[in-house]
Amino acid sequence: MANFPQPLGYRHRASIAALVMLLAACGGGGGGGSATTLPPPPQVTPPTDGTIRVSAASPFAPNCAESGSLLYDNAEVEPFIAANPTNINNLIAVWQQDRWSNGSAQGLVAGYSFDGGVTWTNNSAPFSVCAGGNVTNGGNYLRATDPWVTFSPNGTAYQMALATSGGAFAAGGKNAMLVARSTDGGRTWGAITTLILDNDDAFNDKNSITADRLNSNYVYAVWDRLGAQGGGATYLARTSNGGQSWEAARNIYDPGLRSQTIGNIVASLPSGVIVNFFTQIDSIGGVASSSLNVIRSSDNGTTWGNRIRIAELFSAGTRDPETGTAVRDGGGIGSIAVAPNGNLHVVWQDSRFSNGAREQIALSTSQDGGLTWSAPARINTNTAIAAFTPSVAVRADGTIGVTYYDLRANTPDPATLLTDYWLARSRDGVNWTEVRVSNTFDLANAPVSNNRGYFIGDYQGLVAAGNVLMPLFVRTNAGNTNNRTDVFTSRVDANTGTASPGISSPSEMAMAYIPDADARRRNSDNLIQKLEYRRPGWWRRLSGNRAP
Repeated sequence: MANFPQPLGYRHRASIAALVMLLAACGGGGGGGSATTLPPPPQVTPPTDGTIRVSAASPFAPNCAESGSLLYDNAEVEPFIAANPTNINNLIAVWQQDRWSNGSAQGLVAGYSFDGGVTWTNNSAPFSVCAGGNVTNGGNYLRATDPWVTFSPNGTAYQMALATSGGAFAAGGKNAMLVARSTDGGRTWGAITTLILDNDDAFNDKNSITADRLNSNYVYAVWDRLGAQGGGATYLARTSNGGQSWEAARNIYDPGLRSQTIGNIVASLPSGVIVNFFTQIDSIGGVASSSLNVIRSSDNGTTWGNRIRIAELFSAGTRDPETGTAVRDGGGIGSIAVAPNGNLHVVWQDSRFSNGAREQIALSTSQDGGLTWSAPARINTNTAIAAFTPSVAVRADGTIGVTYYDLRANTPDPATLLTDYWLARSRDGVNWTEVRVSNTFDLANAPVSNNRGYFIGDYQGLVAAGNVLMPLFVRTNAGNTNNRTDVFTSRVDANTGTASPGISSPSEMAMAYIPDADARRRNSDNLIQKLEYRRPGWWRRLSGNRAP
């Protein structure tokens, strides 16, 4: 039996109760919210650390499509960013806007910049009712989540979302993968294209979208499709004509009834090969285990080779050291980037370096297009505390950049969970220089996911615009329960960082790691917990312990 975290302590229950009463006073419920009066913009303190605020007050009315669970109005989570290869000063950022406590958000918001991220203008593609969605422009979905964005070589942008109404596998529920296209750098978004639509017989989850780096006609959308009887295959939808039409979604890798994939991301190599990177979760005798893997295609995704394992994944999860409250972090999924020379780099959080005691940041590299991979290496400098939710990008000069959160600034005060965001850089993948990206913030003010953990996203954004690294990340606003989080960015050029001097450290190679029984149990419990965060009851379906 998994050891799920205890309910949140009094400090959060009190603030949540206050939010519930506030939201109830705002009215709302099922009809689109046209009569709701928007509240005044929340008061925010301007950044003092060189970061740039990308998000603003929510454009959506509270409870504009539905009510019932706790709404974190004005809260943004889970951002992603892309740079235009025809104009590296043109950036598009996307994120979840107004997070619900039991999953997804009222809609997605996109921001665009034409001055290298110094100033931003925000808009919304109609992926959900709150963002203007209806049956003629994508569907009247009540919620949206998992934002992703990519640019083709010709400068066309594609934004992808998971849109839902009702619960997973619930009667009357529906879920779809949707795409919108922009030909003007994100200023406007065209009609919504539905890549797949399911009702209560399957659930599509954790999507990403990647444009081919050599041919603007090809764009690849991937995700995992969970079946009502168990199993979660990787699905691909592809356009071969620059988004004019999309081929039918199809299964490109099936791990079996008692396994699933998650975190699928396509990487496009200079050689023309495309690689799909993913986590595979397996259930054997009711015990969960996971590994990082790739499959490859040399014909633009028409056919795919066999699975290639990168490494087994050991994730212990992140918790508040004082209260034991969980953090819904990026455990169980990874990030991938392609260097100009074609090398592939993947990063993830892993507890192998502490025999399952705490999360650290691991990196593995392939120099042959994903056929073989280096042993996992720890790259974060402070090993005494948890580090989590990494992202990776590679500059034009080949410098690797990895961002992540850690808890080195935390204190024994149980009322706060002080957190930093860091950027580590390396020219050789061995020696790393680390800089703090933003001011320290209190993660305990973040939205809460299913009353089980602080949540600011399963992933964060990081892009290389030439030789400038652009992190896109969420942090909390101190003491502000009306505007708990915002999205920020920062420009880190070829030589400098912000807010702290660099700290240099060599990476630590992991030898063949054989976890003991306790470490395996913690890893299994954490995997099950992460699955339950996303889809309550899913583990029992996947493991076959309960009939759907």
